[in-house]
Amino acid sequence: MSIAAVQPITPDYTTIKTKQNAAWSSGDYAVVGTTLQIVGESLVEALDLRAGQKVLDVAAGNGNFTLAAARQWADVVSTDYVAALLERGQERAAADRLDVTYRVADAENLPFDNAAFDVVGSTFGVIFTPDQDAAAAEMLRVCKPGGKIGLANWTPDGFIGQLFKTIGQHVPPPAGVQSPALWGTEDHLDGMFGPHAVYLNITRKTFTFRYRSPAHWLEIFRGYYGPVLKAFAALQPAQQDALTTDLLALIERFNVATDGTMAAPASYLEVVVTKR
Repeated sequence: MSIAAVQPITPDYTTIKTKQNAAWSSGDYAVVGTTLQIVGESLVEALDLRAGQKVLDVAAGNGNFTLAAARQWADVVSTDYVAALLERGQERAAADRLDVTYRVADAENLPFDNAAFDVVGSTFGVIFTPDQDAAAAEMLRVCKPGGKIGLANWTPDGFIGQLFKTIGQHVPPPAGVQSPALWGTEDHLDGMFGPHAVYLNITRKTFTFRYRSPAHWLEIFRGYYGPVLKAFAALQPAQQDALTTDLLALIERFNVATDGTMAAPASYLEVVVTKR
């Protein structure tokens, strides 16, 4: 008896992105995002950014990489498909008197010409695109030959990667959609960017989440961080309690503070791709 081949599931990317947009819009990611500013600064240094270069920030959120690049006199275009996030970035740029262009754009279908930018970057943003190969291809397309692509991506084994895993145990992701944490693996990055790169440099780094307490972290992430906010909204009260228990247990695994506060190191990959 022959067994029919199992056909891969083709996700409904349009529906998935519509739901993602609603989730990120309903909170205020900037409350979390501003704590990550140092990651954008580090990525700019890793890219050896030069004044006057044309820079694109993909899935910019509230603009950590955008602001870091603009402070070095780069010509920056900051994009995201969530207009509310770009508004927070604009507020920050205005406060620092930085000249930045903002544009709503889908990372999987960027509205720019081929080879339009010297540098293309994303810090913890493009990893959430449902069609990861398409997003990587778009970053490569709009980057000039010899230009650089810079990324900061959470690793699967780190605190945020394990957060994604914990959420998935309570609210399974859409069928066929890859985990954002795959962007934090060298094999996956090599598969997407390696064939198009002269040089692919990957450095494992750590960002430490510092909050008043584990309960304070949970309050902030439940109220403002899209994936956590969305997960709680999808669950009934008893299920929410179970997720809360698991998240607090996760923090306990990573928290190195002994004074009642939270200091949880989270590993990520800092990536610099030099395009052929």
